Amino acid sequence: MNGEKKQPEWFRISGDESFTLYSKFRRTKGVLDTVGTIAYELRAEQEQAVLQTFDYFMSHEKSEFLWNAKPRFGKTLATYDLCKHLQATKGDYACNILIVTNRPAIANSWYEDFVKFIGTESGFRFVSEVSALKGKPFVTSREEYTDSLTKELADCIEFVSLQDLKGSLYFGGQHDKLKELVNMQWELLVIDEAHEGVDTSKTDVAFHQIKRNHTLHLSGTPFKALANDKFPSDAIYNWTYADEQKAKSGWNDPERNNPYENLPQLNLFTYQMSEIIREELKQGVEIEGETEEYAFDLNLFFSVKANGDFVYEESVDRFLEALTSQEKFPFSTPELRAELKHTFWLLNRVDSAKALAKKLKEHPVFGEYEIVLAAGDGKLSEEEETKKAYDKVRDAIDRNDKTITLSVGQLTTGITIPEWTAVLMLSNIKSPALYMQAAFRSQNPWRYQENGTLHVKKNAYVFDFDPARTLIIFEEFANDLSSGTSGGKGDSDQRKQNVRELINFFPVIGEDENGEMIELDAEKVLSIPRKIRSLEVVRRGFMSNFLFQNIANIFNAPPEVIDIIRSLPNAPEGDLVDVSPETREDLSVNDEGEVELSDEFVIGTAQDVFGDKIYSDISETLERKTEEILAAPESSENQQISHLQDVFRKELVAPVMQVTNDTYGADLKKRDAQKLQKQLEQKADRLVTQEYGDYSIQKKTLEAQRQDALSHLSETGQTAAEVNEQFDTLVQEATDAFKERVSNVLEETVPTLCEEVVKTVETKKRERTKETIEEAVRDHLRGFARTIPSFLMAYGDEETTLSTFDMIIPDEVFYKVTSITLDQFRFLRDGGSYTDAETGEEKHYPGKLFDPVVFDDSIKEFLSLRTRLGNYFDESHTEDIFDYIPPQKTNQIFTPKRIVKQMVDMLEQENPGCFEDPNKTFADLYMKSGLYIAEIVKRLFNSNGMKQAFPDETQRLQHIFENQVYGLAPTEIIYQIALYFILGFEGGELIEKHHLRQCDALPLAKDGTLETKLDSIFG
Repeated sequence: MNGEKKQPEWFRISGDESFTLYSKFRRTKGVLDTVGTIAYELRAEQEQAVLQTFDYFMSHEKSEFLWNAKPRFGKTLATYDLCKHLQATKGDYACNILIVTNRPAIANSWYEDFVKFIGTESGFRFVSEVSALKGKPFVTSREEYTDSLTKELADCIEFVSLQDLKGSLYFGGQHDKLKELVNMQWELLVIDEAHEGVDTSKTDVAFHQIKRNHTLHLSGTPFKALANDKFPSDAIYNWTYADEQKAKSGWNDPERNNPYENLPQLNLFTYQMSEIIREELKQGVEIEGETEEYAFDLNLFFSVKANGDFVYEESVDRFLEALTSQEKFPFSTPELRAELKHTFWLLNRVDSAKALAKKLKEHPVFGEYEIVLAAGDGKLSEEEETKKAYDKVRDAIDRNDKTITLSVGQLTTGITIPEWTAVLMLSNIKSPALYMQAAFRSQNPWRYQENGTLHVKKNAYVFDFDPARTLIIFEEFANDLSSGTSGGKGDSDQRKQNVRELINFFPVIGEDENGEMIELDAEKVLSIPRKIRSLEVVRRGFMSNFLFQNIANIFNAPPEVIDIIRSLPNAPEGDLVDVSPETREDLSVNDEGEVELSDEFVIGTAQDVFGDKIYSDISETLERKTEEILAAPESSENQQISHLQDVFRKELVAPVMQVTNDTYGADLKKRDAQKLQKQLEQKADRLVTQEYGDYSIQKKTLEAQRQDALSHLSETGQTAAEVNEQFDTLVQEATDAFKERVSNVLEETVPTLCEEVVKTVETKKRERTKETIEEAVRDHLRGFARTIPSFLMAYGDEETTLSTFDMIIPDEVFYKVTSITLDQFRFLRDGGSYTDAETGEEKHYPGKLFDPVVFDDSIKEFLSLRTRLGNYFDESHTEDIFDYIPPQKTNQIFTPKRIVKQMVDMLEQENPGCFEDPNKTFADLYMKSGLYIAEIVKRLFNSNGMKQAFPDETQRLQHIFENQVYGLAPTEIIYQIALYFILGFEGGELIEKHHLRQCDALPLAKDGTLETKLDSIFG
């Protein structure tokens, strides 16, 4: 070898790798059909998803798994890697993968990753009839693939749209196509974009026909599935936006490129529209001839008249002007426009998009952009509309430096436009799934050359104009894609922590009270929706259920708690509904405070209520009616299914509801009965659709085979009569089998339906009683809560919260006002230990009857209001703080401000010039709020005579308080309230001497000693 060292001919290889390579060679015969694939390395999270799913599949037969993974996770490559793992386990058996999506437009993504990373050398063939892939290299038609199997063993990855699947007669449709999908055994069914359009009975029928070992659901926003606990926790892999950005910032391997580096960070800017819609707010909006308060709604804001013009034409003009001229808005400077060259604007209606496109083209700034109207007209299929819109956008971006794409739902999922840098939310989308799918359109990586310089998109933006909606969705996005906090689960600290973590990588920039744009922390993100609640609490004088939580814990509470609640003041007449361990047992309340009926109770009660007779009567009737419908001459499939649904409603649902109404009568409200009936009818309809769907598919398949046989009579030697007789028999057998299935299903369904009725109604009965008790508890707690504004007025400061509330109030004052001690309040708030009266065992009561978030927000809102309304010298105030303090006992009923003014006016009329004289004195010997004294101080201060006598304002005020006004308050808390109000104006702290004292003048007036007492107090 010319002196060269001979290379070894033996290599070390593991058994698993050897088997995999041999299997690949055997399948491909060593021939590479594709040009050659790129070696890939999965990111850590992709590999974890693949291995977790593979392990789950290997240990669970006929299993289903969910990838809750954000867009840009790389689901196609990760899925293909999972397919290779499954392929390696099949040995001599075929490994066939079926991918179904509700979005045919994403076919390109699956195709491109197959060619780039998998290739036919893997032993897989990419099979598809989707129009978007026709004519592309390495795409095999179903017919070509079937023919190839006669020459070589090859596995397949088949890509099908859900629309095509449901359109096939073999899956419940009308067209003779995709027959081979039913006949094959699939190793894996992949449902892409699993949150879209796959939760219907027709889809269930279609998927039921697919024989497969495993199912993989792919979704970036599976809110519904997680909230309904559709998947066990170990059958879910989560990869959220926060996970991605955390991995990006935490990458610390200098030897390898950061795979997350090109993924831009999302930034959410949310703006208030109050200035732009000030005229609408002022005038209100006309609804059915009545002028109502204007409630901002983006869909309404961009609504269009019959002539194609905007309803709020001038406001839309102001909006566009603000976008391009006011510094805080996104297109206001050349620098910002340079960063937002290509953007995606989402609206609600096609006519709105058309009207906005017209305005943008005529606008002095936006007229420089190419406006792409990606809004369908309903004439094309969804797939065609998406492809047409995508092509229009690509063409516009390729030919123009700046573009704006207007969409009414098109292009929001499954497509990639790397140049889009921002999404403008101009519709009032309430669905977190739809919102975030659209938002992620701007987060695609993009690298581009400009003037010889390489630019990388580092930031992506979402601009929104409805802060309350935006931040509610943001909170839902942070929590509802996590199994621990989805569907309202988790405590407030856990939910806040999720928001805090998300906000680290998805900053939210919003307006503060002065209209300045600031970055919001987790507390502020949550505060806007909370502010709405706190305003409601303050407006109701704290008599609001928003303040309370965990009321259901009352059923597990010790008698001490019930006694405390019974003692609370201002409660409704009558005692608190009895709550005891027997109550809990009678209502079947579990440890979480929820009604939970045992299976034994439900089954036994259903048997007692409905009995065997109704079971057998319903079954016999339905079997007979089903046979009559199927035997009806010349009835179409749609007619049969409609008749069957009618029969099931009349002969199954109606009798069950009749017995239910007869048995439960007054215990079942009309609305609940209607809701229950609708639920039963939907279940019956779904049952018919699924069972008849399977039968219909079988019948259509036989008819297709009949036609095929009739077209080949010359080859088979059969006569038409023989063929028809053969298939008539097969159709009859299918019909008989369907009837038998109906009979079997009814045998299971009727008792189950009756048990469901019993469970629903009995649960409702108990829940109503439980809710009555809980509302009685809330009534008593509201009786306590109405005292809170008085305490805050008297003792509150900026440090006051639920946790410090008990520290600012003297114990004797608290007891006198609330009828309970501070220790008893702490027991309700914090819980504590108690001794079980029956067992003598020491136990712990968790407490936490007050919601600390709402409580603290409401305190803050009230104290802010107290400060704002504290200056009674300001005549612009149309209200005062006492409008927000409910009356307590009879000696604390506040005289309305207007009455106070009228009475002081009368005093002045009877004593002309009384407020001009610095020697006149005034007394209120039974102050309840300080309003009278405050009004007198104000009249004295503003009078010309006093101004002449004391030109200096501070000296004038000091003279008034030292020499002219006197007041007595009957109790400690009323004294503190009056004192704070009278001296609460700016500068009131400088009043060193005054004659405001605590003394109950009423008994002194009765026994004739008042004058003596006044002499001793005031001298």
